Amino acid sequence: MTQETIAAISTAWGEAGIAIVRLSGTNARDMADSVLSCTVPLRETRPRVLRNGFLLDECGVAVDHVLAVWFAAPHSYTGEDVAEIHTHGGTLVAQLCIRRLLSRGARLSEPGEFTKRAFLNGRIDLTQAEAVLGIIRSRSEEALRAAARTLRGELSTFAAGIRQEIVGLLAQVEAGLDFPEDDVPPLSPEELDATVTAIRQSLEDLSDRCSIGLILREGVRVAIVGKPNVGKSSLLNALLRESRAIVTAIPGTTRDLIEEVLTYRGIPIRLVDTAGICTPGDEVEAIGVAKARDALRDADLRILVLDGSAPLTETDAEIIDGIRDVPHLVARNKTDLPSVVTEEDIAELLPGSPVFSISASCETGLEALKDAIVAETAGAGTLDAGLNATARQVGEIRSALDSLSRAEEAIEAGLTPDVAASCLADALRSLDRLLGIANDDAVLDRVFRDFCIGK
Repeated sequence: MTQETIAAISTAWGEAGIAIVRLSGTNARDMADSVLSCTVPLRETRPRVLRNGFLLDECGVAVDHVLAVWFAAPHSYTGEDVAEIHTHGGTLVAQLCIRRLLSRGARLSEPGEFTKRAFLNGRIDLTQAEAVLGIIRSRSEEALRAAARTLRGELSTFAAGIRQEIVGLLAQVEAGLDFPEDDVPPLSPEELDATVTAIRQSLEDLSDRCSIGLILREGVRVAIVGKPNVGKSSLLNALLRESRAIVTAIPGTTRDLIEEVLTYRGIPIRLVDTAGICTPGDEVEAIGVAKARDALRDADLRILVLDGSAPLTETDAEIIDGIRDVPHLVARNKTDLPSVVTEEDIAELLPGSPVFSISASCETGLEALKDAIVAETAGAGTLDAGLNATARQVGEIRSALDSLSRAEEAIEAGLTPDVAASCLADALRSLDRLLGIANDDAVLDRVFRDFCIGK
């Protein structure tokens, strides 16, 4: 099928050594030739061989010394004929090149359209396509390795194997429902339950690896909360090792949310400094307190900062009550001053809560606190096993797990096999969406809309 030829600048904007303009489609090679004057045209050149030449303007005047190369379908990134023109860096010459190609009939690519074509042409599956963006956005070596594992196909191979197990089991169950007169013995409830449980456990292993990968990809949102003047902003500055937030002895200095990212042990930690939670004295402070409460509610993890040099107050007690049932750590701050509140005092109020004695101003005790953030985030999983995963992918895996759990419940309740079969079919549909087997346009649009143009 003839595909319209798309073109885009595939390198970042700004001054650089080179800029690469990429084309993909049936006429990619000829369009590149039409704007170039090379020693040997690409149409007379073997694939993957660079040619030296010049980029021509509308009048046929050479405006840049370039290199050009083409890749023959299906052995290219997109699975189509692909051509690249390597100009000198800078936006002007690359833009001129694009304008020339558009005037020759190419269309400017949509975000992620090259990778989308690679998926549609079977060069990569959907999980690998999403891993491309993961590699581009990696903020640590651990995240990069997780994305590389997914791009190599570890996620899709694992998921496809589980999918095949569900397909086989579903076929057995449906055969027993549709052809009861055949000699094939149906699965007993015990056999069916054991098989579903084994599949669910395999999928839980995949879910754990993807959850770690999602953390490596997206980071964890950590809200620093507490009453005014306990040292929340000082803690933010100490963790970042820079003066990001204003620190004064005046309570209520922070009126708005301040968010910065710290990468520690491979995990992007999105630190959110909040206004002190208290009874507000004016409208601006009231807005800040409301935002602080929102941040406390929406965070993945909370660090409750308590002033260890002063008695606890009713406000402290209120905040403590608000974090009991959500993931949290406690930082007993100002240990450089005479102690009034001990770790034992806090343990009585929050039994089982991790408590860390720190001094934000002296930058002591911070390593243990950061280690605890990572431990709370990654759980028992190892970062080396993480698979780069998006929220969409993790959602589909969890949806499949829910369906398998419902199948187990149906079997254990003694319901007819068709109920379990329906649940297995739901799990199968979730994995089909995960792998891109079900070509849902809405899913594809959602996946590729975050890509840059040219990738």
